[in-house]
Amino acid sequence: MSLRVLIAVTHLLGAGHLTRAAALARAFARRGHETTLVSGGAPARLAELGQVRFVQLPPLRTIGTDFRMLLDENLQPVDGAYLDRRRALLLDTARTIRPDILITELFPFGRRTLAGEFMALLDTVRSARPRPLVFCSIRDILVPSSKAERIAETHERLLRHYDAVLVHGDPALAPLEASWPVDERIAPLIRYTGYVDENENPVSVGMRQGIVVSGGSSAASLPLYRASLDASPRIADRPWRILVGQGVPEAEFQELRERAPSHVLVERARPDFRQLLARAEVSISQAGYNTIVDLLRCGVKSILVPFEAGRETEQRLRAERLKALGAAQIVPENSLSPENLAEAIREALALAPSPSLDVSLDGARQSVAIAESLARSGPALHRRIDWSPLDAALEQARERDCALRFWWRDDDAVAGSDELDRLLVLARRYEAGIGLAVIPQSLDPSLAACLGEEEKAFALVHGWSHANHAPPGVKKAEFGAHRPLEVMTAEAAQALQVAKGFFGPKLLPVFVPPWNRIDPGLVVALPRSGFVGVSTFTDRRKAMPAEGLLQVNTHVDPIDWHGTRSAVAPTELIAAVAGAVLRRVSGEADRDEPIGLLTHHLAHDDAIWSSCERLIAHLAAQNIRFLRPDACFGLETGSHLRSNGI
Repeated sequence: MSLRVLIAVTHLLGAGHLTRAAALARAFARRGHETTLVSGGAPARLAELGQVRFVQLPPLRTIGTDFRMLLDENLQPVDGAYLDRRRALLLDTARTIRPDILITELFPFGRRTLAGEFMALLDTVRSARPRPLVFCSIRDILVPSSKAERIAETHERLLRHYDAVLVHGDPALAPLEASWPVDERIAPLIRYTGYVDENENPVSVGMRQGIVVSGGSSAASLPLYRASLDASPRIADRPWRILVGQGVPEAEFQELRERAPSHVLVERARPDFRQLLARAEVSISQAGYNTIVDLLRCGVKSILVPFEAGRETEQRLRAERLKALGAAQIVPENSLSPENLAEAIREALALAPSPSLDVSLDGARQSVAIAESLARSGPALHRRIDWSPLDAALEQARERDCALRFWWRDDDAVAGSDELDRLLVLARRYEAGIGLAVIPQSLDPSLAACLGEEEKAFALVHGWSHANHAPPGVKKAEFGAHRPLEVMTAEAAQALQVAKGFFGPKLLPVFVPPWNRIDPGLVVALPRSGFVGVSTFTDRRKAMPAEGLLQVNTHVDPIDWHGTRSAVAPTELIAAVAGAVLRRVSGEADRDEPIGLLTHHLAHDDAIWSSCERLIAHLAAQNIRFLRPDACFGLETGSHLRSNGI
């Protein structure tokens, strides 16, 4: 699959946004995708782009953090005609390329002053047929507006125009909600990629010696450079190297060089910066995105002086997250002084080596993998859904005082996996209970380890081996009327005991027959084997099909098993949920039975994951949460533990 990819970025202060976008572009091109990178910021030195086509718009920049004052390359305010020339070139590029995937860097979370330009680009590409996928590319930490209406506008633009948000970070270090008010509506769009490493050269850590001071590409680091020079005489027994970004004017650079003591080398930033860092005892830097990636790669002891001018909070938050993990010290910008900096260096030199953090740094490759997966799922993965049939059904239930409950069952679990992790993260995100129907004969200890950490997740018994015993031409069943009842009863009892040994109190004595088919005779026998619940599919006929046995079924399946084996059409999914609601309102179904969502995490593609999350998010937005499965079966008091010898 070869895709046409267009990445649009405008960096206004430093070059971090551009270098990250360039790393993404190179990763797409290496996979054989026809990739174009459009830059609207000031020209900057980039690593070799290879097969990436590069388009430079008439450049914009700012001085300081006043992003409302846009300047041209001569530092003169731009006018409407200048912006029109930029827009014309950008849209002509989009029309010529006809991208399969458009990625806008930062917008709509930022670059509000360029909203007209970005919205024109979105309108242009979305009018194409077939419509391309549209992604937003953002760093790990954002600076949200203090105005609620602006955040709401951002969310509306995401929901209307975007298929995914590529968050170039790792939630283990900085989850997006730590800096941005993520709500249930936009949560389904978020895809963490890991940190994007712009420096693709390997690094070898050698003998460490000396102190390296760096400050990114802009002139915002001048106070750090000057404080470091003033601190250097206090730490004169080690060599210092101060690397000055290209954004610092030549006059200031020469001033720094002239002030440097003999043991301090002041030079321009170098392409081998990472190698220098890998051999340093201590790094002193700000806490910009690319700098943090360098520090994580090299494992050097770090002193961070986060940039905080203009109410910027991004770098401070990132620095605090690293400090909390024991990977850095902080000298706040407002208390930066030669004395404080020298004291921090002495403390760092006395510390043990920085710990190795389990943080993903493979963001460029993962971004491409996510894009390819979503592209395979179809160009309209996140098309707008008409929720009105479901909303109308829920409103009828409220009007008729029909209390609705929902629960969630996921089948075929046997071991820990990336898919299971994704399922459990999804459940935690929406505070949802979930019942994992596990296959006892195939259980791996990793599954019990995963489940043991989840407060609202429990195991259910999914048959014995998930083997089909139905004769040819008959619908599949493991516990259908095709085998002797005594054999099936013994297998069910064995399944319960094996699962109990794996999961202990996390195992609910609830039988889930594979393929949702079960011999009525076995239903009657289940309580004698220790089961107190049973679950299949469709509305139950009786709440208690046997004495001591409660039936709670599932009713909504998001997978098109007999067609594409991907997600069912949104209209079909919404109709299934709305139908289950209306049957309870009308009395056609038992209104006391919770409505069950049935998933199969090992069979999900991105379209299925998206459908499930969007449904769960829509219900959560109406304050509908999925019950814990122990509550569904009346086992939340723990009585099942005593009655089953646990």
